[in-house]
Order: sequence, then C-alpha cells, then structure tokens
Amino acid sequence: MAMTCIPARGLSLRCFLLLSASALLCSHVVSIHSQKSEGALTVVENTDGGGGTEEEEVVTVEDDDLEVVQPNKEWQTLKPGQAVPAGSHVRLNLQTGEREVRLGEEKLKYWTQEHREEEEESKSSFNFDELKRAMKKMKEELNLASKDKDLQDSLASRFRPLEELKKDMAELDLLVESDVQIMRRLLDQLNSTNTTTEQRLSILLELEYLVHQVDNAQTLCSMGGLQLILDGLNSSDFRLQESSAFVLGSALSSNPVVQVKAVENGALQTLLTTLATAQPVSVKKKVLFAVASLLRHFPFAQQHFVSHGGLQVLSELFRADVGGILQTRIVTMLYDMISEKELISQAGLDWVQDPSHEERVRQYSQVSLQGELLEKGWCSLVPQLLLSTEHDHREKALRALLAMAPVCLDRYRSDSALAGSLHSLRLQYQDIIQSETILGEENGYFIELVELLDALQVKLK
Repeated sequence: MAMTCIPARGLSLRCFLLLSASALLCSHVVSIHSQKSEGALTVVENTDGGGGTEEEEVVTVEDDDLEVVQPNKEWQTLKPGQAVPAGSHVRLNLQTGEREVRLGEEKLKYWTQEHREEEEESKSSFNFDELKRAMKKMKEELNLASKDKDLQDSLASRFRPLEELKKDMAELDLLVESDVQIMRRLLDQLNSTNTTTEQRLSILLELEYLVHQVDNAQTLCSMGGLQLILDGLNSSDFRLQESSAFVLGSALSSNPVVQVKAVENGALQTLLTTLATAQPVSVKKKVLFAVASLLRHFPFAQQHFVSHGGLQVLSELFRADVGGILQTRIVTMLYDMISEKELISQAGLDWVQDPSHEERVRQYSQVSLQGELLEKGWCSLVPQLLLSTEHDHREKALRALLAMAPVCLDRYRSDSALAGSLHSLRLQYQDIIQSETILGEENGYFIELVELLDALQVKLK
C-alpha cells in the first residue's frame, strides 16, 4: 500500500483524515491477505472539490473464492468479503465510512458508449404492428425460398452435375488445335495412301476454308501442301480435280507470296494442261478461277501465260462453250488483264518517283497482251457474247470490247454483225429505261449499259 499526503489548506485536518482512512484500509488489506488474495491499493487526492469529504482508490482484486461485484458507472456500496474486478475504482466514503466501487475510467468510457447504443436501439425498436408485418414478410420469404428450393431440385434432376461433366470432358481429352496444327494433320491425311477418295474430298473442303486467310495459305506452301494440291489436279477423279483447283484458287487470291510459289512449282503449266484436256464444265470453272487468281496483279505470271499459249487455250475453250458460262469468265479475265496494264501505264505523277512503280511498269511492258489478242482472233470472238440473253454477259462483253478497241478497231468496223448488235441492244435498253421511267422504277444499270453502247459506237464512226 502506498499513500501520499499533499500539502494544502487545512493541512492538519487532511492529514488526520488520511491517517484514519489508512487505518481502515490497512485492516481491509489484512483481511484480504488472510483470505489468500492478492491486491493493490493506491490512494489519490480527491479532485472533485467536495471539501475533502471522500478519498478515491484504484483497487485490483482477483480471487475465484470471493464474491465478485460487477460495478457500473454509479457508486455502489462494497460489502465486506466482496471482491471487485481488476481496474475498478474503490473509494472510502468519509461521511458514511463505507467503501464504494464503480467502473474504472477506461471501462466506464466503453460501457457508457455501449449503454448509449443499447438505449438508441431500444428507442428504435418495432411496435406491435411493425413486428406483425415483419413476421408476415418473413413467412412469405420462407415460403418463396421453399418454392425456389423445389425449383432448384427440379432443375438439378434434369441436368447432370458439373463435376460429372468435368470428369467426362477430362476422359474425352479434348484438345483445341491451332490452324497450323489442323493443316498439318489434314496434309498428312491427304498424303496418306490409306485415305479414301471421299476422305480426300472432305480434307480439300476444309483446306479451302482455311487458306482464305493469307497466313494460312503461306503456311500451306511452307508445309509442302502446294505440291499435293497440284497433284490433285492431275488426278483421274474429276471431283478431286475440281476441289484441288478450288483450294489453289482460294490460296492464290490476293496473296503474292503464294503466287510466286505457285509459278515456281509449275502451277501455270498444270492449269493450262487441265483446261486444254477434255474435262467437265464444273472442273473448268474452278480451273479458270485458279488461273484468274494467279494472273491478277502479277505481270510476271501474265507474261508466262501469254508466252506459253494461254490465249490460244482460252480461245479454244471459248469456242467450245455453248452455254456462255465459261465465255463470260474468260472475257472478264481478259478485261482485268488489259485494265491492269492501262492503269499502271496511266498512273499519276505521284508514282513516277516510286522505284517499285517503275519496276511494275517495266514488267507490264513486257506483257504483249493486245498483240496476242489480235493474233488469236479475240477481236471477233468477244462480240459473240453480245448475243447472250443475260444482261451481265453483255455488260462484260461491252467493257472488254472498249478495252480492246485500240488494237481491234479496224476489225470492229469491218464486222457488220457487230454494228447491228450494238444498234439492236441500244433500242432494247432505251425501251426498258422508258418503261421504268413511266412506272417510277428507273434503274441506273440500264442507263450505264446505254452509255457503254454509245461510247463504243462513237469509236466505230
């Protein structure tokens, strides 16, 4: 026990009172020690300004055999034999001579806050009607939850568990293949001697879909697939020839890298040979598609095409075609080749200083296309397409005739049938335009055809 007496007014009285209090506390401490308890007592000066009528102690007593008082924020009398929790404040009331206890300052702060929250919660409690409504809502939610559970059970019975599905997927060992892996697998199957014709047709169909992408087409060449496709053109099965030509044409479309590889591997000779032999129309259509894809914007291939008799092969094919299906494709391909050369030679000044443009002009200048057209009789072959009943076929013929006019103009003027066809077509299209104007359904397509006819007739005068 430690006691401090601080000097103040009325020193004799305060010291007397403190000595009396010390005697009482000593007897209490002796009592506590006799009960095998441990405690600590500190007497501090009362700062309440109450005239020195009471002293305050901080006592810590812990003993499981004693009755422990649970103090609160109010002072309450502490009876003999009672213990208090650690941190409690104990004082000796000098007026009554009794010991009193309450919560320590720290615990009192938290207890006050907790008490205030409880009071606020009690103030905001529900009344009877609100509780009744809350219970009703709770019952409805329970019923809804029960229905949802029944629905979930019903759905669960209709579908397999996720873990079971995962297990099945793992057993299937499904692998996601890249395009490169798929093409490698397809080419291995195509090159296998155990692969049937039907399987080869299916493989070629898948390859045709893949090679529309520029990277895939180039990968096909690097894997050696181009040679396998060319081998398919030499097959005795017309279906394999048609499918192989379709794959080759799709791979060549707008792909300069594949175009160069194809020329280096002799694709042009193989295609011309296929066109020159007796083949079904379906095969020749796909082969023409491959030839057009190879020649488009590739003057080197165009030069080899002309020098290897490509125009002669096409002229024979044109004459043999009765339905006009192949004739339109041939004329369109010739028109594209003539237009490319004209566009390059007539390019603006912005391209003059471009080295690549100069090289292209040089390459196109080596393609003696128009002279070969005149020599192979194309000036008289193309006008035959005007006899077709299809407006699209006539349009292709008119555009090709205008493109070939610089070398074929004398032949045009000497061809009386051509002049009659042009005059007849102009009258026909003028009647169509007049009828559509009356009906309010004017179509610019026929007006464009009339403009092409007028342009060609002007050249013939």
